[in-house]
Amino acid sequence: MKTKATNPRAAAVGRRGFLKGAAAGAAAGAAALADRTVRAEPASPASPAAPPPTEAQLARETGLPPRSRAVDAYIVEHPGSDYMVDVLRALDIEYCASNCGSSFEGLQESMVNHGGNRKPEFLTCLHEESAVAMAHGYAKVAGKPMMALLHGTVGLQHASMAIYNAYCDRAPVYVAAGLDYAGPVPAHNATDLAALVRGFVKWDHQPASLEEFGRSAVRAYRIATTPPMAPVLVVLDAALQKAPLQNAPAVPPISPPRFPSADAGAVEEIARLLVEAENPRIVAGLAARTQEGIDRLVELAELLQAPVDGGGARLNFPSRHPLAGAGTGTADVILNLEPGGRQRAGAGSSDARTITISSAEFLASSNFNVYGSGSGTADVLVAADAQATLPALIEEVRRSITDDRRRLFAERGAAIAAAHAERRRRDIRDARHGWNASPVSLARIAAELWPLIKDEDWSFSSPQGFIGGWPGRLWDMKRTYHAIGAQGGGGIGYSLPASVGAALANREHGRITVNINGDGDLNYAPGVLWTAVHHRIPLLTIVHNNRAYHQEVMYLQQQCAARNRGVDRAPIGTTITDPDIDYAQMAKAYGMYAEGPIEHPADLGPTLRRGVERVKAGEPALIDVVSQPR
Repeated sequence: MKTKATNPRAAAVGRRGFLKGAAAGAAAGAAALADRTVRAEPASPASPAAPPPTEAQLARETGLPPRSRAVDAYIVEHPGSDYMVDVLRALDIEYCASNCGSSFEGLQESMVNHGGNRKPEFLTCLHEESAVAMAHGYAKVAGKPMMALLHGTVGLQHASMAIYNAYCDRAPVYVAAGLDYAGPVPAHNATDLAALVRGFVKWDHQPASLEEFGRSAVRAYRIATTPPMAPVLVVLDAALQKAPLQNAPAVPPISPPRFPSADAGAVEEIARLLVEAENPRIVAGLAARTQEGIDRLVELAELLQAPVDGGGARLNFPSRHPLAGAGTGTADVILNLEPGGRQRAGAGSSDARTITISSAEFLASSNFNVYGSGSGTADVLVAADAQATLPALIEEVRRSITDDRRRLFAERGAAIAAAHAERRRRDIRDARHGWNASPVSLARIAAELWPLIKDEDWSFSSPQGFIGGWPGRLWDMKRTYHAIGAQGGGGIGYSLPASVGAALANREHGRITVNINGDGDLNYAPGVLWTAVHHRIPLLTIVHNNRAYHQEVMYLQQQCAARNRGVDRAPIGTTITDPDIDYAQMAKAYGMYAEGPIEHPADLGPTLRRGVERVKAGEPALIDVVSQPR
């Protein structure tokens, strides 16, 4: 709408009118300054007068982009991006993590002004990979998507590793990427932007109209949250964001996703195999989406008196339950529930019967199956959601158990419980090794931390593979958020930003979020420390500072030994020393409370206590602990 003097609103300058006037005034002032400079030093008769600077020249000198004549000509009071925000609010998207970019400035302005910076709230990130990893960690705690907003080709490529992690981990991340064909950098655009990540998103679309955006946005959300869950991508043209909104389309109806259960025939066959088995085993990869899934899995295991091997993925089964573990002997029937990410399907003897229930089978050609599932060799392969199938399977198993089988199950369960109890006693004995050693042992870090959080509502947010699995071995884990698992695709740089996202989801519940973070992993994305401080996200980060990529140290030592060349040069390219990095100082530079490096075990307990108190007070904290390699 053009501004006119007769407009009664002209007397009260709105925010957009003020910005327009300020920009015009700045341009006029620059032109006047240039004019005065020319007149102060008149040109000699031999040389013509220098022309005033062009808009492009002024832009180069001031660092400002050239002004668009279209923007000078009118103010758009109600842009298309306002409607986009209305749709996102209807989807109940609470947060949008982003590193700002010109390709979505229209949408960002609508979020903070039209939307009041609520649903979604714009969270400032210093790297796109951190934005997506935050959304990944958030989804695993909150059970719903968070938005990550990226800038063109450069932002999407920065974020690609984190998108791949979330894809392999079946985490529903709502990714949007801006595209501005009229923008200042042509290289930021692409004819088919989504092609950069199409191999590891579940669905993508670039809407050509606002009405199409509404349908695409809702469909993307539904697809992301329907098993197998995964990231989706919506590409947003800047022109669509900034165009005047004449008649806003209606927000499309939003229906909750359905979770497909196995058919009755498949359930009956699986129940028969499990009840008739002499030594069945359940392997739960990504089976429990919610606490109900854990409770159902406990019910099934107790009916069968069968062990449940969680395999180090997200928590699917209480860690101290007598049936938690690999059981005894060799399994003759193995039930694989949603194998995926880094959790491979279980294997028994060569003649063991294998059963796999996996929603990933709905995407038969996807990486869900190529990497990690191992389901292609199953004797019984069912395309269904495991958690949704458990109620029917439990009832069929209960109906099929005879008194004789029940007595056998009880004997089997007692033997399994005894074996698992001995394993726990062994873990406790092992945790004492090197208790007073310096550098500090990883078992001691976990053991000293447990008494400080065990009576609180807590959540462990980082992978356990590089820390010896000690939290899972020593802590009492019962809830889905007690351990949210690893990164899925094995990409480094996940733990810290994912933990910030998890802590964001935990914040409203008053939970303490704990992240034991490898030093190598932390160095990939340390800027997210600032995001945690800026947005007041309480998170306790303990740096497992072994000053190396220790797994790679071991691999290189193995190669040196295999070639009979000695291992004295194995630290080259695998260690992080000379100089040592002071992570406490790094955190303080981002405004975070931090202590360390802690080198003596006697200093560990009091330092951890202070860190926990800071987090309970609502702020993030970091403790740098110089630790044993593993």
